[in-house]
Amino acid sequence: MIQRLALALLLAALTTLAFPQAQKEPEYEPKPFQEGKDVVWVPTPQVVVDKMLDLARVTAKDFVIDLGSGDGRTVITAARRGARALGIEYNPDMVALSRRNAAKNGVTDKARFVKADLFETDFSKATVITMFLLPDINLKLRPKILALKPGTRIVSNTFTMGDWEADDSVELGNHNGCTVSWCTALLWIVPAQAAGSYDLPQGKLVLKQEFQKFSGTLEAGGKTTPIADGKVSGTEISFNAGGREYRGRMNGKQLELR
Repeated sequence: MIQRLALALLLAALTTLAFPQAQKEPEYEPKPFQEGKDVVWVPTPQVVVDKMLDLARVTAKDFVIDLGSGDGRTVITAARRGARALGIEYNPDMVALSRRNAAKNGVTDKARFVKADLFETDFSKATVITMFLLPDINLKLRPKILALKPGTRIVSNTFTMGDWEADDSVELGNHNGCTVSWCTALLWIVPAQAAGSYDLPQGKLVLKQEFQKFSGTLEAGGKTTPIADGKVSGTEISFNAGGREYRGRMNGKQLELR
């Protein structure tokens, strides 16, 4: 009996030596400033993520798409607010990390991540776009963004859209817990295309548009009056002419002026 036990132990030891237990590979940990396809990766501070989503007024009714989603923190934060959220990320290791982070936060039903090129991705169904990309990347994406449904909200960490001015911005700074250089949340609201000539009950309105601002004239009663303070916010428009404020909305290609 003792000999059989000794033999069994010896065989077990030999088996362990011959087939050592596989070592579990450490989980992927990204490093700030590591190279990516289009930009280096720098994590957006959580306080800035929160402010960006606040600025865009994200609710459970929204579908948020994060362009270059990194470790997934923006998508996960949006999902924790009840929104459906999708992260577009080219690095497959980052995608896997984001999915693990979503599982840890219990939001896998709301947060989804895909490996994809953001220049080849259809994000037309988003109500909110978030990003932390360089200005030249933003400019390359700008035509595609301006073609989105009017009213779509775009929020960026720090970097601008060239001469398309932000509709709103918040500078956080160190006193708000942001201890890096990138602490500004910027908001744009995709404007409807309002440029054109309209025959309205109020007169003939001619508009020239540049992003969310427009100029033009209102012709009524044989008098042509220049427009001031013309603005498009989503489908809503407003301007002043002849000492009066006008408001209306774009309904497709039709302008309804109140």
